[in-house]
Amino acid sequence: MPTNDPRPSKAQRRDDARVKALQLKQEQAKREKRNRIVAISGLVAALAVLAVVIAMIMSQQSDSSTASEAAYTGDPVTLSEVKEPSTAQPSNGGIPVASEDVAGTTADGGTVVDVYLDYMCPVCGTFEEANAHQLEELRASGDVTVVYHPISILDRASNGTAFSTRAANAAAAVADLAPDKFLAFNDAMFANQPEEGTGGLSDEQIAEIAREAGVPDDVIAVFTETDGDNPWRVYAPYVSALTQQAGDDLEAAGTNLATPTIVIDGKPLDTSVYDWRIDGKLIEAVEAAKS
Repeated sequence: MPTNDPRPSKAQRRDDARVKALQLKQEQAKREKRNRIVAISGLVAALAVLAVVIAMIMSQQSDSSTASEAAYTGDPVTLSEVKEPSTAQPSNGGIPVASEDVAGTTADGGTVVDVYLDYMCPVCGTFEEANAHQLEELRASGDVTVVYHPISILDRASNGTAFSTRAANAAAAVADLAPDKFLAFNDAMFANQPEEGTGGLSDEQIAEIAREAGVPDDVIAVFTETDGDNPWRVYAPYVSALTQQAGDDLEAAGTNLATPTIVIDGKPLDTSVYDWRIDGKLIEAVEAAKS
C-alpha cells in the first residue's frame, strides 16, 4: 500500500544511528557500573568475613597459648615451698570440709574421707554424680571430714590447654579466698565437666561457672593471675606439689595414683566390697571404718 510518509534522508538516518549508538553506550556504561558496585560490595563482604575468621583464629591461638602456659613447669617443689590455700591441711595439702560446708573446717577426732580428683577425669564425674549427696550426708553427721585433693594428672588429655591445672588452680583460689563457695564451685565444675580428650573449658567458661556458684568477681580475677614473672598460674605450683604429694601418700597407703581414689582413715576404699557406684555403699564403708 502506498504511504505518504516521506523516507528519512541519509542525514536523518545517520543522526538516528548516532543517537541509538549513544543510548546503547550509556546503557552499557550503567551495566558496567552496576557490575563494578556488585563486585566491590562482594569483595568488601568477603574481606569482612575473612577479617572475622582471622580475628577468631588469632584469639583462639592467644587463648590456647595463655592456657598452655598455665601449668607449673619449674623444678619439682614440695607443699612447704609453694603458696597453698590458707584452708589447706599442712600435712598433705588437701582441702578439708566438715559439717559447716566451708573449706578449712574439720570434725575433731572424726573419720576422714580423702577424695582424690581431677576435673577432667570422667570417672570422677561419675563418682561426683553418684556420691555428692552421700558426702553431704557424711559431712552433716558432724563426725566426718571430707578432704578434697584437686590434682592434675590429665593435662595431657586437654589438647594442650592444661585444663586439669587451670581447673584445680581455680578451685584452690576459691578454697583460699571464698571458702564458703568451694563446695558449690566443685559441684558446678563437675556438672559442667568437659569430655576427656577435648580442650576442656576456657578460662571464660570457668569464670562464668564460678560466678553462677556465687564466687565473687575479685576472686574469679585471681584464676588467671600469674605467679610473679612466671607464665604459670598463681596456684599452679601448689597443684603440682599436691599431685606429687598425692602420689607419695597413695603409694604409702598401698595403691597407685589415680582418680578418683577414695581413702577412709588412711585406707584405700575396697571397691570390690564397697562399690561406690551403688547408692549407699560409700556411707556403708565409712560406717564400717568407724567400728
